[in-house]
Amino acid sequence: MRAIPLTVTALAAALLLTACNDGGGGKNGKSSSACEIGGVSVQIGSASVAPAAGDTGEVPVSITNQSAPCTLDKFASAVLDTGNAEVTVPVQQGAKAQKLKLAKGDSATFSISYVRGKAGEKSSVAAKTVKIALPGSTATRSFPWSYGPIAAQGTQGTPNASVSAFQQVGD
Repeated sequence: MRAIPLTVTALAAALLLTACNDGGGGKNGKSSSACEIGGVSVQIGSASVAPAAGDTGEVPVSITNQSAPCTLDKFASAVLDTGNAEVTVPVQQGAKAQKLKLAKGDSATFSISYVRGKAGEKSSVAAKTVKIALPGSTATRSFPWSYGPIAAQGTQGTPNASVSAFQQVGD
């Protein structure tokens, strides 16, 4: 008879300990999921615009979490839209993604670097907008592309542009 109360007590203690463990996820036992466009603000900052064909420019993109904790894992997606076609901007060669956890109010940034093409040149990508998507999500947000045409590289019309890794902003 004594074995049943001990078994029940041991089982109750094990359940209590399990309930206290947040599994390494996040605050209050909630694991942070992928950051979503709808839960963050996305802004394109003042760019270092490439003034002439062949020059390099850089467009910073800032993300600030406006909701529950979330994670940026891998790279953002940037797609240039010409009105007739969409062209994906490749990840910067040699860039290493880092996993960033953003609490409400935390910010991160990445950059789109590009080489300016010649206006009217068939091989240049005459983008009108850039669509940004965060890793782990298919939702996008569009911004006007006012930085001039992007030079193409290779025979497949790949834009001479790249997306950098996320960097934490602030502490």
